[in-house]
Amino acid sequence: MRNAVTTKELIIKESANLFNTQGYKATSISDITKATGLTKGAIYRHFESKSDLEQQALRSLAKLMFTELGGKIKAVNTFKDKMEATFSFFEEYMHTPLYKGGCPLLNAATEVDDTNVVLRQQTFNMLAQLKASVQKLIENGIKNNQVKRETDAAFFATIFIATLEGGIMMSRLERTPEAILKTVAHLRTVVNSMLK
Repeated sequence: MRNAVTTKELIIKESANLFNTQGYKATSISDITKATGLTKGAIYRHFESKSDLEQQALRSLAKLMFTELGGKIKAVNTFKDKMEATFSFFEEYMHTPLYKGGCPLLNAATEVDDTNVVLRQQTFNMLAQLKASVQKLIENGIKNNQVKRETDAAFFATIFIATLEGGIMMSRLERTPEAILKTVAHLRTVVNSMLK
């Protein structure tokens, strides 16, 4: 007899990998049963619907992403080092991804639309959390006298995230790390221009 918690974790893990690689719409419950070795009944004992499973899977991917990124940022002290930790996290997607399929934020954002309101809101919340985190890094850099006082933290948070996510998208599509490496090299010069 399987442990209910272990079974639910297995379903979320395998579903998250499928959703992140194949897409939320394209992944069927049959795909999930094949990946987990469980029946549809076993899956629906743990989740109200496919939509419920999608939401929990995305939440799991987001938690993994923010835990890993947060740990790297907390491990260093200066603004420059915290931004470098952020850049390294995104660079590493190409050769040591945390999960199959690449960035869950980018993947969900390109797929969700107004027909899946709940998943769209969840993806929006992930983006908002990432933007707020980067903005806070910049604001703390200003407060700690490491970043120029006139720096617009909200503006640069948007630029950093849009540029990094664009670099990942291009690198994945081109199947080469060149775009993300060039993106990060450029953003390093931006960070240097912000320093006091």
